[in-house]
Amino acid sequence: MPIKKILHTATLTTIVALLYGCSSTISNKEGGGYYQDGIYFGEHLSKAYVRGVRDGCQTAKGEYTKSHWFFQRKKEYVEGWFIGRNKCRGLLKIDENGDLVLPEKQEVSTESPAILEKF
Repeated sequence: MPIKKILHTATLTTIVALLYGCSSTISNKEGGGYYQDGIYFGEHLSKAYVRGVRDGCQTAKGEYTKSHWFFQRKKEYVEGWFIGRNKCRGLLKIDENGDLVLPEKQEVSTESPAILEKF
């Protein structure tokens, strides 16, 4: 009898682990959302998106990291990779709601740069 109980417990544990590992989104890291290198990226993100963010951040820090297989096949990975690369570089600003924060409008000079006058 004890062997049946052990097998039953092991089977249930395996099923629960497999179901938990197959979840399609990642959320609730560091208290409410996904963070990479201390930068907030949002909540309820797919695994492909999170992997893209992770690889994009690594690239932004100088270590080129990209899964070409995912890049060619998973749109969410591509989006995560570019967002991760840009946010980790500090070039792209996104607020806590996930909305793009546009830079302040700057005055555009109407004067031609001296280098363009040669052409």
